[in-house]
Amino acid sequence: MKHKRDYTADGRLPFLAAMALLIGALATGAAWVLLKLIALFTNLFYFQRLSVEAVSPATHTLGWIAALLPVAGGLVVGLMARYGSDKIRGHGIPEAIEAILFGKSRMSPRVAVLKPLSSGIVIGSGGPFGAEGPIIMTGGSVGSLIAQCLHLTAAERKTLLVAGACAGMTAVFGTPVAAVLLAVELLLFELKPRSLLPVALACAVAGFLRPLAIDAGPLFALQVAAPGTTALLSCLAAGLASGALAAVLTLALYRVEDWFHRLPLHWMWWPAIGGVVVGLGGLLQPRALGVGYDVIGDLLHHHFALSAALALLAVKAVIWLAALGSGTSGGVLAPLLMMGAGLGLVLSPLLPGASPELWALVCMAGVLGSVLGAPLTAIVFAFGLTHAGEALLPLTATVAIAHGVNVLLMKRSIMTEKIARRGLHVHREYGVDPLERLHVEDLMTPAPHALDAALGAGEALAACRAAGHVHRYYPVLAHGRLAGMLSLRKLEQADPAQACGALLADAGEAAPAIALPQMNARAAAGLMAQLRSARLPVVADRHHMKLVGMLSLSDLARASAAHAEEESVRERLLGW
Repeated sequence: MKHKRDYTADGRLPFLAAMALLIGALATGAAWVLLKLIALFTNLFYFQRLSVEAVSPATHTLGWIAALLPVAGGLVVGLMARYGSDKIRGHGIPEAIEAILFGKSRMSPRVAVLKPLSSGIVIGSGGPFGAEGPIIMTGGSVGSLIAQCLHLTAAERKTLLVAGACAGMTAVFGTPVAAVLLAVELLLFELKPRSLLPVALACAVAGFLRPLAIDAGPLFALQVAAPGTTALLSCLAAGLASGALAAVLTLALYRVEDWFHRLPLHWMWWPAIGGVVVGLGGLLQPRALGVGYDVIGDLLHHHFALSAALALLAVKAVIWLAALGSGTSGGVLAPLLMMGAGLGLVLSPLLPGASPELWALVCMAGVLGSVLGAPLTAIVFAFGLTHAGEALLPLTATVAIAHGVNVLLMKRSIMTEKIARRGLHVHREYGVDPLERLHVEDLMTPAPHALDAALGAGEALAACRAAGHVHRYYPVLAHGRLAGMLSLRKLEQADPAQACGALLADAGEAAPAIALPQMNARAAAGLMAQLRSARLPVVADRHHMKLVGMLSLSDLARASAAHAEEESVRERLLGW
């Protein structure tokens, strides 16, 4: 029928898309600022010079004094979090999820300013983090602040928040498709044109502007040979190992966080304590400090000896867990990429069927997808970072297995555990709501019992009881038009001679709330929830107000019966 559409859409979509274009450009600028801040503080801390040229802290010549720098950075960020905003603590994505699901997508201007500044200080002083978490939080703040200046719903604010977050990720990594998938798997919690299209446009803008502000081309360009048939078994092994490592890292992170919570110190001091571990680790393995994109590239290209890679990754894991568990500010993607690539380098001598570089790449994606709980993002992200087209098939197999391992072993991911510890549950699965597939006309009770406006209250009450089914509310018709809904309690308390129409007038009811037959059942359920009503009259159209049915909560519940049967009833349809 003409009134039934594949998608819900309205005139707001072009406006949201236009705002997303602006937000994509601003988020790209925010990403540029963040990267320059990291470079500035790295130069200040380790080389005592004013410069925004990207440099690795591993090349410093400070000796043992360098161990004090992460402590100083942690102390500064602890003070910023306490006296500025505690929302800057953590790696950004859980905070964005919490704002979306439980904060009506409202972020403060303080976060937009303090998050990149604090992350620049932490990473610049040697913190073992990437820029992606902070830019997701910062870009999201930009989108949220612009949305808060406009007359928007919470759902529309969410769209612009996520557009800013994913545009920022695109600007840092140059992976617009992976950023859109990250929105779908982690941030939007829906798959609708009203949100997906603005996010995609914001990411496209960031992708086009990135060469002007940052760099063009893939971050870790990599050539791999086409895998052989025997690589399937190697993908199985790599996926199992990646999933296991992801589970260990997730569990270890929250054990470390629990340990910090037991300290008899205010949380403001925790980042400085984490900085002690980072500083000592930096003395052992200087290349474990900072963002480490150069290290990831070397691991992917197998520029490390096995023993050197093991030592580096052990130190990286320890200092990352200590720093992130302390509640400092920094991202998780770059450290996970490094540890996953290192796992692949270690396993590559044992995995036949493909070039050694492939296993570093697929394990990198497997660990990332498992820890985030975002397998599609990880597959496309790994491809976007390297442009290794021959790796797509083994990437798909490895990441799927690794994600399956994590789903079976872990109740929650690193993205949702922190939120769960605050008493807020996030359900990560998508499914088509049974109410979304049906319309009011599919569920309503046709030809409902209605009262004439001229009927006395006594007669109306007797007719209601004689009908066999007593309801709390009844529709009232005046000259064939719906006049309103009259409660059974009102009828019982009224003068038996008083007309139903007069009772409605006494109640001062304005235009009655109605549903239309072509209305989506989910929208009708939302309207009933807003009105706190268990019954809703259904009219043919708003002009004639002809009553054609009644929609009740029990009618809506019937919509889930078929779905429950599909999920719970096991049957054999064909015999042997």
